[in-house]
Amino acid sequence: MTSEPLSIISPLRARSSTCGYCSPPGERSATKSNYHAAECMPARLSCRVYQEMIDRGWRRSGVYCYKPDLRRSCCPQYTIKLDALEFKPSKSQRKLVNRWNRFVMYGDQKDEDVSMHGSAGSSKSNQPKAKDRAEHVFDLVKDIHASEAGFVKAQKPIHKFEVTLEPSSYTKEKFDLYCSYQHEIHNDDDNSESGFKRFLVNSPLIPQPIEYSSKHPEHLPANYGSYHQMYRLDGELVAMGVIDILPHCVSSVYFMYEKKWEKFSFGKLSALREVTLAREIHEAGVPDMQYLYMGFYIHSCQKMRYKGDYAPSYLADPEEYTWFPLEKCRPLLDKNHYAAFAHPEHSLAGPASEPSPTPALPEDVLANTLYVAGFEGRTISAAPVTEADEWADETSRQTILITLGALGEKLAQEVLLYFAYELS
Repeated sequence: MTSEPLSIISPLRARSSTCGYCSPPGERSATKSNYHAAECMPARLSCRVYQEMIDRGWRRSGVYCYKPDLRRSCCPQYTIKLDALEFKPSKSQRKLVNRWNRFVMYGDQKDEDVSMHGSAGSSKSNQPKAKDRAEHVFDLVKDIHASEAGFVKAQKPIHKFEVTLEPSSYTKEKFDLYCSYQHEIHNDDDNSESGFKRFLVNSPLIPQPIEYSSKHPEHLPANYGSYHQMYRLDGELVAMGVIDILPHCVSSVYFMYEKKWEKFSFGKLSALREVTLAREIHEAGVPDMQYLYMGFYIHSCQKMRYKGDYAPSYLADPEEYTWFPLEKCRPLLDKNHYAAFAHPEHSLAGPASEPSPTPALPEDVLANTLYVAGFEGRTISAAPVTEADEWADETSRQTILITLGALGEKLAQEVLLYFAYELS
């Protein structure tokens, strides 16, 4: 077992943000807000620590991590995970995979403008016969790779489709795709290289080796960490998924694509490919890898309910952080603005007007919660957080306690606090 890198986080004072979920497409509501229960800016995070953070409702955007306050937010955001081992694609999901595979293998006579080849379609005689298609038994792992370069053996496809996984990094090719996606899909032209890097390239996760039980296939990652999953068709970058690969899951961060390929439902195909990745890592000898985390499920926002189309999915209870089947959560979500699954009596008909009380942590936990007291060369000196200057200030102390409460007693004693930002 390899040693785990030290996790260092800087607490931030929590704030609210204008809501983009209950607003018209491409706009943010100026009158409604999603509140954060806690925020921090990690200097570095072990993948195991971040796994435990997202299990408690945290999520990252670049190197910035936040935990929504579901009780106060206009659109409560529940952490959702899909069981990658039990997942069985629906008929419509299978059709999406098969349709894309047919396009790559045989071209598309109906859409010559979409094809990369001048003679886009192949003759009908080259396409599989109806009898052969009827006899085909869908297998998610095999079919997700069926038209992919490196997996196709029997014949030469019309198009060359490649999917590669690489550590998160900046290239102009990626930035150009991002700008195109923001312009065509979100009507947003206010993009910069620094903003792209801050949002989708930079990550606090420290790569750590994945301990496979035996030699793993080359297309699977060697390390946990932050990745870009690159989709190329005939050499052109047509889509990119931003994902984190963690000890128990593949975690979706963001996905973008060229609009001209929208008819192939790349967003849905990416979810199927990501659940396949989790399943393949598990089957390669990593028993703890079992889930695809799909970010947040927002029941109050119709356009965000699509994540419930993938089953079996589970929502994290916002109070006890235990997992409940989505289908059992829906009745509570239908009746309440805020739903507590472990304690339904805590559910609320409307948003709470006040934040939850600042958590009180036991003295022994605080005694074992350390902060960076100083540096000497490459050596860090640490001391109990109660000895920090920031602890003496009431407002700063409240921010520290809120952050520690959001982390939970276990993680509070495992991370090292670093006061790099103003807390009051």
